[in-house]
Amino acid sequence: MLRRLHPEQPESFAFTPANLAWAEAQMTKYPEGRQASAVIPILWRAQEQEGWLTRPAIEAVADMLGMAYIRVLEVASFYFMFQLQPVGSVAHIQVCGTTSCMICGAEDLIAVCKDKIAPKAHQLSDDGKLSWEEVECLGSCANAPMAQIGKDYYEDLTAEGFGQIIEDLRAGKVPTPGPQNGRYTSEPLSGLTSLKEYEAGKPEGNASVALATGLGDTVKRIDGTEVPLVTPWLDRTDKGDPAPAPKADKAPKKAKTAEKPAEDKPKEPKAETPAEPEAVAEKAPETLTEARGGQPDDLKLLKGVGPKLEQTLHELGFFHFDQIAKWTEAEVAWVDSRLKFKGRIERDGWIDQAKKLAAGEETEFAKSAKKDGRYD
Repeated sequence: MLRRLHPEQPESFAFTPANLAWAEAQMTKYPEGRQASAVIPILWRAQEQEGWLTRPAIEAVADMLGMAYIRVLEVASFYFMFQLQPVGSVAHIQVCGTTSCMICGAEDLIAVCKDKIAPKAHQLSDDGKLSWEEVECLGSCANAPMAQIGKDYYEDLTAEGFGQIIEDLRAGKVPTPGPQNGRYTSEPLSGLTSLKEYEAGKPEGNASVALATGLGDTVKRIDGTEVPLVTPWLDRTDKGDPAPAPKADKAPKKAKTAEKPAEDKPKEPKAETPAEPEAVAEKAPETLTEARGGQPDDLKLLKGVGPKLEQTLHELGFFHFDQIAKWTEAEVAWVDSRLKFKGRIERDGWIDQAKKLAAGEETEFAKSAKKDGRYD
């Protein structure tokens, strides 16, 4: 399925302070120079904030992670969890249409969506509150047909009951998720054939449903009001509070056995701790105040360089491939320290690419970039 950016886009995007703090905390999970590994959770947070992924949001995440715009767009357009068009302000409904659900009535549910929301998938309802789409298997085959709304599953649906759920959502109510036919989880429709003694003592609603309804966290998107996620690697929570102290071991520690005298056991040579590599002394490379002849090279043909990073390189005084091709190790250290994240020059092989491009050759990345017209 072809997935493209929506033709109508907002002018800008900015994380809320709470979501920005959360996103920056995710980046610290990864080693220096590997912050791009956080792209999926940060894109998800942007979608949770706005409801869908806009082009400014994709570019803002790319700038935050020091990635080329096209790389982040590739991620956003590959995973169907990311919505590239506006969705309902109250809820986006995903109806499973795969085999089990189709056999059990998914087509009837889709007909309800067309009647009560919009004639086509991904269209907003007239009031802008709801949208829908058909998706592949959501893994709740024993409770078919089903739909995912927000973070939760609504299972064992009928056309009539599903229609009422849609009306409740439109009215500002939050229907209880889980099986809609009285089942507790996914036990046989005919009733239990074993463990019948459990039937009398079970709580109302399974644990997942009880937790979701207790938190009021069903169709609502993440907005920073949730219980803060702990970031123990920073010794704090996402709201800046100290992380909870680790629980002490309840089991008493075993007493140490007496060691033999030193002369009775052979001495093992201590392993030498490898010395950390010395930092390379920085040396400023030769720079230009403007491009030669007023015509800079297209530095975006270097793998890892997007429009934002190209602008940064221009501000530092680099406009041509031959400048980058001549960088020494000390000069790389100078440039590296002035970029947002260290290590990207060597990781993406800028110097080798620049040497080929300066000599009139083409790299595989440059060919692909020109063919796609990705920065035009």
